[in-house]
Amino acid sequence: MEGLREINVKSIKDIKIGQTENVSAGTGCTVILSENGMAAGLDVRGGGPASRESELMNPLAAAQEIHGIVLAGGSAFGLDAAGGVMQYLEERGIGFDVAVTKVPLVCQADLFDLTVGDMSVRPDKAMGYQACVNAEKGNYRDGCYGAGCGATVGKFAGMDYCMKSGIGSYAVQIGSLQVGAVVAVNALGDIYNWKTGEKIAGLLTEDRKSFRDTVEIMYARTDVVDNKFTGNTTIGVVITNADFKKPALCKIAGMAQDGYARAIRPVHTSADGDSIYAVSVGNETEKIKADQDLVGTLAAEVMSAAIVRAVTNAESAYGFPAYRELKDRENKK
Repeated sequence: MEGLREINVKSIKDIKIGQTENVSAGTGCTVILSENGMAAGLDVRGGGPASRESELMNPLAAAQEIHGIVLAGGSAFGLDAAGGVMQYLEERGIGFDVAVTKVPLVCQADLFDLTVGDMSVRPDKAMGYQACVNAEKGNYRDGCYGAGCGATVGKFAGMDYCMKSGIGSYAVQIGSLQVGAVVAVNALGDIYNWKTGEKIAGLLTEDRKSFRDTVEIMYARTDVVDNKFTGNTTIGVVITNADFKKPALCKIAGMAQDGYARAIRPVHTSADGDSIYAVSVGNETEKIKADQDLVGTLAAEVMSAAIVRAVTNAESAYGFPAYRELKDRENKK
């Protein structure tokens, strides 16, 4: 596309991204921080979200900016990680001024990874704080890191036939407009590269060497599925330097859900907690004016590409094969 070029998501100004993980336990967290505050919106489409301070995204809520977003594993247990982010920000005088202190406004969404490693270890206050320290160095990377440490996909038949996934990012620039996405992919459904049509991860056959089609299996029966695996959820953030307030950002987050729909099948199920934040970053002199629908369209584009990155950069772990392993097998045939 003319004028459109890929950039590193970490090159977007006034944002810091850091992460940490407990590899042996199979869980971790990723933080996105803005010392100057960032306007934010949220769109939730899944039926089972685990989240914190989501009402701050309501356009009717008084707060116009937040200071941090946490993406983490641990299901609802992992919401403790936000306490460490709040401590880190308060120590640096970052937050909403209430005269006696500054209260950091930190939102969080979690995915379910309790069946991957050691379920007794979850993201906690210490892990959240460490992710913030790591953000100072910009240690973000795609793959089995941070919130993506214990991520898996293709779980309609349970964990025995799923694949390893991770966290991914993608960002673009047109002129001075920048739009990027970070997403931890932990879906019930299968994952596709929507531009090529290739299935890149998902429900495995019983010999775990090739794919079954989750949607086709769903079509084969019309009765109620009582034992559907509910430990899912894809959680992501759209980041832009365009100047928007909460109502527009909620709409942009909603448009970014199209990126989920392009890459994940089925998506937004009752067994997922699919959520997307959208944030506007930069100080008032750095933010640019851009059309809301353009940014929403780009948000869907970068989100679907980030999902592909999350899967293709994952490595096999915890007994779950990843895209690279299946691709290597295919190339050796």
